[in-house]
Amino acid sequence: MGLFFPMEGERHESDARRVGFARYRQVLERDWKELLLLDLPVLGTFLPALLLVSFAVLNKSVLALIPAGLVGGAFASLGIGAMVDFVLRRMRDDLIWCMASFKKSLRQNWKAGLLPGALEGLFVSSLIYAGVMMLRAGTFTLLTAGIFALAGLVFTLILRVWWAQAVLFEQSALASLKNCLLFLLRRPKKLLLSALVEVLWWGVAALFMPYTAFLVPVFGIWYITLTGVLIVYDDLNDAFRIEEQIAARFPGASGKGA
Repeated sequence: MGLFFPMEGERHESDARRVGFARYRQVLERDWKELLLLDLPVLGTFLPALLLVSFAVLNKSVLALIPAGLVGGAFASLGIGAMVDFVLRRMRDDLIWCMASFKKSLRQNWKAGLLPGALEGLFVSSLIYAGVMMLRAGTFTLLTAGIFALAGLVFTLILRVWWAQAVLFEQSALASLKNCLLFLLRRPKKLLLSALVEVLWWGVAALFMPYTAFLVPVFGIWYITLTGVLIVYDDLNDAFRIEEQIAARFPGASGKGA
């Protein structure tokens, strides 16, 4: 029995990679336990951001918010990079154990993840700060929510491709950003769908807080990361030749640095 979908009659079938929605079910059934386990240390990397940004918001200090977002995001980048790395590994059927993948990601990806992590931390903390201040002042409107959602969508479009590059390739931030823009121009459909799904996910979670808070220990960030990456993975693989390059560099292995 799968986490969300019954897999009866399929468990003993070939492990060949499926396509479309069947692939989603296949990966979810196979990997959800390890993704849930990996989410524990990943969520731990968000604690500095939570504490620092909360301090800035409670003290209504923009001066404290900027370093809080940057530093908190830099710490969180360790977890985000590890989760993206593990999901990409499982998408290419690398069955490395989740904690081994986490340790390997910390060694290999921490530098490349600092900049996107810090920028993401600053962006998200700024939205939180502005939203809280507007709610306190009674000036938060549907138009404001729409502007926040649009900004989040644009940022997520870029980060979806940037994080994939950060954990896969050794290259400059400028090259990664250029590739993000080119990818968006040439392959917008699935990338847009992936970003929309993530923005809606976090939007609904924020809208119904604190009632959705109990979902954090269960779903954390693993579920939306898996869903978002899975939507756009084929395009990422075609554009960056992920599996081809890894197979050429590590013959007989399916993982980076294997």
